[in-house]
Amino acid sequence: MSRYSAWSVFREGLRKGKGWGQAWRTPTLKKAYDVVIIGGGGHGLATAYYLTKNHRIKNVAVIEKGWLGGGNTGRNTTAIRSNYFHPESAALYDKSVQLYEGLSRDLNYNVMFSQRGMIVCAHSVPEMEMAARQCNAMQINGVDAELLDAKQIQHLEPALNFGASMRYPIHGGVLQKRAGTGRHDAVAWGFARAADAAGVDIIQNCEVTDVIIQNGRCTGVNTSLGEISAGVVGAAVAGHSSVLADMAGYELPITSYVLQAFVSEPIKPVLNAVTLCPPFGTYVSQSDKGGLVIGGGLDRVPSYGQRGNMPMQQTVLSAFCEMYPSLAKVKLLRHWGGIVDVTPDSSPIIGPSGVEGLYLNCGWGTGGFKAIPVGGYLLAHLLATGNHHDLSRPFGLNRFVSGRLIDEAASSGIAH
Repeated sequence: MSRYSAWSVFREGLRKGKGWGQAWRTPTLKKAYDVVIIGGGGHGLATAYYLTKNHRIKNVAVIEKGWLGGGNTGRNTTAIRSNYFHPESAALYDKSVQLYEGLSRDLNYNVMFSQRGMIVCAHSVPEMEMAARQCNAMQINGVDAELLDAKQIQHLEPALNFGASMRYPIHGGVLQKRAGTGRHDAVAWGFARAADAAGVDIIQNCEVTDVIIQNGRCTGVNTSLGEISAGVVGAAVAGHSSVLADMAGYELPITSYVLQAFVSEPIKPVLNAVTLCPPFGTYVSQSDKGGLVIGGGLDRVPSYGQRGNMPMQQTVLSAFCEMYPSLAKVKLLRHWGGIVDVTPDSSPIIGPSGVEGLYLNCGWGTGGFKAIPVGGYLLAHLLATGNHHDLSRPFGLNRFVSGRLIDEAASSGIAH
């Protein structure tokens, strides 16, 4: 898969990587492009890659105000899954899982997608009924799902708390075996390398200061490095989607919140799958390096800050200690906050912005990382053709006018 042998990797380690070439170029910004993509995170980079691969459009710029993957792509818990209830959501997210399954081969770069499975626990008899409903819906939608009892979950995850001290005893749950985790920076770097190799200009430290509108159409952007003309513009800026909307004069039904996460010191392998306990709102996996990756619910105070706060830390970590009491003494290495853009129905917005020539990929909330390949795939289709793909059509802005919402928070009971 890689052009580097084990010996060459070892040799470069000894000489401190002096023989490595640049992973991508540092090009000079041009005055005009066929396509400008705002946002150098996973979704923006994936969009550029699929524009070149699927649509043969190479006069493309990705502009990023900071560094590649420095936003939500580098500030998440790397879970990848498609255990959704509605057919539209199942088709969208399962396409992303399918793309992830072949992504390392397609990019010639190991994104470390580990299909270790995901367990969503049920903690009462009514919750088991809902778990059966969820499992049935997933199977009808063509997504793999298994309904497990408590003994089967204990066999898979013996470190979980099945004792009398558990505030919400585990009765069973739903397993998706094809779910798992990836490596966040590897996903961003893989897409960046492949897009750059195809001729895409990736411009870092280039902040959009205004959107240029002429005769009702978006014709480019003003940036900290100068004005750029564009045939069409795509926006994939996650938590700052509403800020960009204000620049361009359209409105989005989006509120930005902070989502916190934590990682522990490396320990020997002890967890097998990604495990979520919904009453706590806390989920846990173990990285390939051995760190425990811990996530929880949203901080319900709207914010553009990338900082955590003590009340939410206490909520998430106390739940972790109850889920895994044997791991309560493990030391934390760090924690972080990402800015997530949440819509009223907890589903993304993919499609026209209402301003001609400007298309959106936003509103993923806490599900952006798992959707990076499909988000880029669909935005590229929109930018190249001006029309919806069948997968993106249900997720346009017009659903908030028609009332055809896709409310996954209410239907599947999974807010993450």
